[in-house]
Amino acid sequence: MASYNRVILMGNLTRDPELKYLPSGTSVANFGLAMNERYTDRETGEQKDNTCFVDIEAWGRQAEIANEYLQKGSPVFIDGSLKFDSWEADDGTKRSRLRVRVFRLQLIGGRRDGDEMGSSGYADAAPAAAPTAQAPAPPQGAPSATEDDIPF
Repeated sequence: MASYNRVILMGNLTRDPELKYLPSGTSVANFGLAMNERYTDRETGEQKDNTCFVDIEAWGRQAEIANEYLQKGSPVFIDGSLKFDSWEADDGTKRSRLRVRVFRLQLIGGRRDGDEMGSSGYADAAPAAAPTAQAPAPPQGAPSATEDDIPF
């Protein structure tokens, strides 16, 4: 039977990333993410909030980036998979949890530059536009096209 394990989340960090290194030198960062859902109660018409909390695990360079650029409250986009952990606690009870292992982590918001930081820790200015690709110049001696040469 085929299976597919993919999770896409966008939310805010609930705590600063905790970066650790394995004996092999591989870095791993753990942090929490909260996603908020706002809805209107049909019976009362009252606005209600529902928050979902998820544990996140990032490895390698993404763990280092998370540790360097993210902090509690930072918005982030996560693309990953579910990972199931189970263990026996000190008191003998069986414990388990689901967490998300990061495939791709994308920072959301502006840059953090000393004087430009707003109250959220991110720049108030919009991010710069992405550079646009330009067509390569035709080789020297090649005939140039005019509007009359275009067949439509």
